[in-house]
Amino acid sequence: MLRLEDLTVRFGGLTALNSVSFAMSDGEILGLVGPNGAGKTTLFNTISGLVRPRTGRILFEEREINRMPLHARARLGLGRTFQIPQPMHHLTLRENLTVAQVFGAGKSDPARIDEILDVMELTEHADRDAATELALQELKRLEVAKALATNPRILLLDEVLAGLESQAKRRFVDKLRELHQRYALAIVIVEHDIETISTLCSRAVVLNFGTLIADGTPAEVFRDPAVVESYTGAADA
Repeated sequence: MLRLEDLTVRFGGLTALNSVSFAMSDGEILGLVGPNGAGKTTLFNTISGLVRPRTGRILFEEREINRMPLHARARLGLGRTFQIPQPMHHLTLRENLTVAQVFGAGKSDPARIDEILDVMELTEHADRDAATELALQELKRLEVAKALATNPRILLLDEVLAGLESQAKRRFVDKLRELHQRYALAIVIVEHDIETISTLCSRAVVLNFGTLIADGTPAEVFRDPAVVESYTGAADA
C-alpha cells in the first residue's frame, strides 16, 4: 500500500532521514518509535508532502508521489494529524472539519461530517470555537476528526496521545481500534509509550538519528539491543 525506498532528507548539514526504507500493508497498524530527534515527524512531513526528500521514493499503491502537492496526496488517501493540535482559529468544530474535507476530499459532505463528529464524540461541541473552547482531550479528538474528514486510507498520527493521562489514553486507544475497524484504515502512529505500541500495533519500526534500526513485532523490536541502546545509552548485557 505504502512503500518508502531509500528516503534521505537533509536540512543544511543535518541528515534528518538516512536511506529509510520500509513498506506497510493495507489495513496494518504500524508503530513508529524512537528517541526525541530520531526523525519521526520529519518522516511524516515527507510522506504528507511538507518536506521533499533529497533522494529516494515514496510510493502509494505503486504510484510515486514525491512531487505531488499536499492536497493531491490527501485526495489519494493520506490523512495526518500534528503533534500539537492545530485548530483553525475563529472557526467552529464543524467548520474546521468542512475546511479539512474540502482540502482533502475536494467537496463538502455535511452528512459525513455529522458522522465523524458523532464517532469522535464531538457532536455537542460542533458549533463551539475550536481554538478557544476545547479541553486537551477534545482538541486531540478534533485533530483525528479533521484527518478523517479527508476520507483517508492511511492515517498518520503524530503523538496524538501525548499529554493524556492513563485512563484517557486507554479510551483513545480503544477509539483508534474502533476507527481502524469502522473505516478499514491503515494507521501509522508515533508514540513513545511502549505499552501502547505493544497493545495497539502489530508491527513497529524504530528510527534513531534518522536511520531505521529495527522493524518487526513490538516484542521483537523492544528486545533488540540496538533499540535498547537508543533509549538508554547502553545495550543489555
